[in-house]
Amino acid sequence: MKRNVLIYGFVTGLIFSAHMVVKVGKLYSNPGYQAKVVIGYTAMVVMFSLVYFGIRNYRDKHLQGTISFGRAFKMGCLIALVGSSLYVLVWVGYYYLFVPDYLDVYTEHVLKNSSPSRLAARTQEMALFRERYKHPLFVVLITYYEVLPVGLVVAFISSLILKTRPANNQKQSV
Repeated sequence: MKRNVLIYGFVTGLIFSAHMVVKVGKLYSNPGYQAKVVIGYTAMVVMFSLVYFGIRNYRDKHLQGTISFGRAFKMGCLIALVGSSLYVLVWVGYYYLFVPDYLDVYTEHVLKNSSPSRLAARTQEMALFRERYKHPLFVVLITYYEVLPVGLVVAFISSLILKTRPANNQKQSV
């Protein structure tokens, strides 16, 4: 199980990290870039689909086609955690080494796309966010918060889909 968790988690993290670098690059090169939240979360679900394939691979190749919900969910959570952790590590390094002015660019982007009625509130929110983002622990926690919950939901759904019982435990018709 450990090998599958590491392989599928690492690949998930690499894909997430590459996606993040591309998104940040688009924001820098095109200040008018409009990232759609629905598209972003859909992309996360698609990227986290590797959780499903990791569980299925382990079930089929190592457990003779049977896996309990608990074991599948544990494995899915671990894959999501490894992938999310790699994403967090890459973001922290990328942010501090390559885009330390990211919050300036992001704040400008958010305020430019705010409605006039929400501009004052959004300005205040972004000032508070900028202050909190000065602390590395906050950066790590908010970055996990960005991706890990989606991975846990995908792990839960994948576990429900993939759980199977051994043939001798299934009810037999008389």
